[in-house]
Parts: sequence; C-alpha cells; structure tokens
Amino acid sequence: MFGFLPHVLTMHDNLQHPIFSIIKELAEQTNTECYVIGGYVRDYMMKRPFKNDVDIVVVGSGIDFATLLGEKLHTKVAVYKNFGTAMLVFEGLNVEFVGARRESYRANSRKPIVEDGTLADDQNRRDFTINAMAFSLNKPDYGALVDPFNGVEDLEHRIIRTPLDPIETFSDDPLRMMRAIRFATQLNFKIDIEAIKAITETKERIKIISKERIIDEINKIILSSKPSVGFKYLFDTGLLALIFPAMYNLHGVDIIDGKGHKDNFYHTLEVLDNVCELSEDLWLRWAAIMHDIAKPATKRFDKKLGWTFHGHEDRGARMVPKLFAELKLPLNEKMKFVQKLVQLHLRPIVLAQDIVTDSAVRRLLFEADDDIDALMMLCHADVTTKNEFKKKKYRQNFELVKQKLKDVEERDKIRNWQPPISGEDIMTLFGLTPGRVVGQLKNLIREAILEGEIPNSRIEAYQYLIKKAGDMGLEVKQEIPLEISNS
Repeated sequence: MFGFLPHVLTMHDNLQHPIFSIIKELAEQTNTECYVIGGYVRDYMMKRPFKNDVDIVVVGSGIDFATLLGEKLHTKVAVYKNFGTAMLVFEGLNVEFVGARRESYRANSRKPIVEDGTLADDQNRRDFTINAMAFSLNKPDYGALVDPFNGVEDLEHRIIRTPLDPIETFSDDPLRMMRAIRFATQLNFKIDIEAIKAITETKERIKIISKERIIDEINKIILSSKPSVGFKYLFDTGLLALIFPAMYNLHGVDIIDGKGHKDNFYHTLEVLDNVCELSEDLWLRWAAIMHDIAKPATKRFDKKLGWTFHGHEDRGARMVPKLFAELKLPLNEKMKFVQKLVQLHLRPIVLAQDIVTDSAVRRLLFEADDDIDALMMLCHADVTTKNEFKKKKYRQNFELVKQKLKDVEERDKIRNWQPPISGEDIMTLFGLTPGRVVGQLKNLIREAILEGEIPNSRIEAYQYLIKKAGDMGLEVKQEIPLEISNS
C-alpha cells in the first residue's frame, strides 16, 4: 500500500532537485508562470519512487522558455515544433516543457485543435484528476500545490476519475480509456463508476487509435504486478472485444448433458497472474495469454469424454504469428519464443501425470532448448485447479520432472544439442550430394540418441550410421575423423 502526504505541504520539500529553483529564477526574470504538473506530482504525493521525467507547463511559449533555460545551463534543447514542446536533460533529469493550452477535438481524430491558454485551461485538458495536480515554480507561492479537481482526495480513495465530463474526455481522446485502465492496474486503483459507464458508451471510438499506441498500453498492463485487473476492465467495458477479439472469444462456458468446461478467459487470467509471480519477462507473460488461445477453435463435445480441445497447442502455435502481426507485436525471436511455448505447454504437464522416461525428457529438452526453464514456469502457472489434492499432486510431480530434466541434461548434454554426425559428415562418408537421403540418415541418428538407443557420442553414432546406411545399400566412400567431440 502506498502512503500519502498530508494536504498541507511543507513549502519546498516537494522540489528538492536543483532544476526547480533554477526554473524559478528564470521564471521571475522573464515574468513567466511555470508549474510542475502530472506524473512527478502524483508520484511525489503517493511517496512512489521518483522517475527521471518531469513535465513543466509554461503559461506562454514552452519552447521559448526551454530555449532560454538551455542557454542559461549551457545544455542542448530538443525542440518538437509539431507538438509545441521542448526537452532538455539536466543532472540526469529529462525535463519537458509545454505551453499551457486549451484543446478542442474533431470527431474523426484524437489530434486536438490547440490554442494558448491558462494553467486552469491546461489542467482542464488533463486525462485524470491525479495527473492534473501541479506544484508552483513561481516565487510568490513556490512549491504550493494547485489541485482544482481534488486529485489528492482521489489518491487517498484510490480512484481514477476525469477532471471534466468523462464521456467528453474519452470521446475527445479515446486512448485515455486505455490509460484509465492501465493506471488502475498499475496503481491498484478503482475506476470511477461514471468513467466506467463512459468507457462502455464510447468504446467504439477506440477504432481511431493506432494499433501501435493500443499495444503500448496493453504491454504496460501486462507488465503490472496483477494484469488480470486490467483485462477484466477491458472485458467488462467491451474494449477487449474490439482490440483483441481472440482473447475475448475465450470467454464463456457451454454445457451439454450436464457437462461444462472451465471458462478459458478467466483461466487464462489466472495463469497470467501466476506467471507474474514467477517472472517479469513480458514475452513469458504473452505466452501465458496465448497458451490456450486456440481452445474456442478446437472445442468439441464427446458424449463419453465431455468437452475436448484436442490439438489446441498446435493450432495455437500456428495462430501466434498472425495475432502478433494484427496486434503490432514484433515478428522476431520474441514471437518465436511465444510460439514455441504455446506449442510445448502441454508436454511437461503430460510428463507430470505419467511415468517419466528418459527418452521423453530428452526429447523435451531438445525441442525446448534454452527455453526449458521458461516453459516449466508457464506449466507450473497453468495448474489452476481448485482441488487442493490435485494441485499438490501436480506440483509434486512437476518437481520430479524438473529433477529428471536436470539429471538427463547433466548426463546427455541435450540442451543446445546437434547430432554428433553432421549432414556434411554423411555426404563425405557415403559420397552423397545434398538431398532426402542425407536428411533421413541424420534423422535416424537424432532419433536413436533421443530414444536412448545409443549414447550421445560421435563414435557410437558413426557405428550406428554405418549399419543403417548398409541396410539402405550405401557403402563408405571416405572415412571421417571420429575424435571430434559433440559435447
């Protein structure tokens, strides 16, 4: 739980960094009003760790003021004329300046029509009351809190609320709907009921927001300590159906002949939260979201077995690249990592239920490679049964599987493994050119080692290869060196 500072602040305590007093001096010299606003003020009031980004609102030209300050500090100023902002770095602090403004919006765009305004105008246009608070940097009331919308009270009550009418706020800039949910998730706040109603009413406006901006907010929700909070808000308001329909479609329970299945949407959220207790890795968390994504497409009812989802891991793995492309997520090794974990997520669970053979463990190590530890975390998180006896049994069996993985890996060196006889060796040995036969022989060696028929040794693999090739009518044309170790 966060602590909060009292309503009456001790002057200057909130402005310890030297940049603030320097701005105060320049503001007095130029007869300019300046205020710290937004996240710095919010985090200070919540006693949260200080971040290195500070927003300064200037009543006048933020660019002109920042330029003068840059000259005074002998530091470079980055100017963004299209946005009316400027930024400089001072003693590790990123300080951004913007002129106070009022905004109006057109129906088909979140880009505002901007006019010069007062501090009050600027606070009116802020997304939430907790982000509209400001500290004065002006000599007469330096350090004083300017809080026209009772942001401090909303911090104390842990409420996300808009300064003005929420329907107008969200309709003007629909990204604020995502931001409301993201802040509620990150801070463990509730969203004001009127704001929830407004998001539900204006949700279709999210369609004018770029997918890149939406996925940025989704990733921030996923990186919070309990992402299920945000996804439940997204689901309940109807936003999830618009921005991530494949996840929305996990919701629901069908019942036939009195037999139902678990709600895969809420199961997925539980798995996601479980993963978050084990790892901060964004892509492992995405694997949790995607692990059952194909269950709606593979759901079948069998009169004897009840509901089945056969092959959902294979179908899900095939869905991952398309979903990543639609969501504007990277189509690189991050996507392949998620795809691999979706493909393999049932394998350790099956091993935990059955007698674990060395060959099954060897094959899992080979296929999971360096991602075996992440896979085991996902599978551990996937045990969400409410039956404590079953849960305890699964978890105990998982420990046996983990030990077996460790033992087999230490003995057989299968992780990051390549067969000890390469395709080039096979071509040299039998005078072959690249083709199907080379691949067949290489696969024979790989399968024999994974199944435990022969040790993971170049000499044993060579002897096995000679025998199998002889059965195929092949003769040795040129010997290959055998002293090279594959380990």
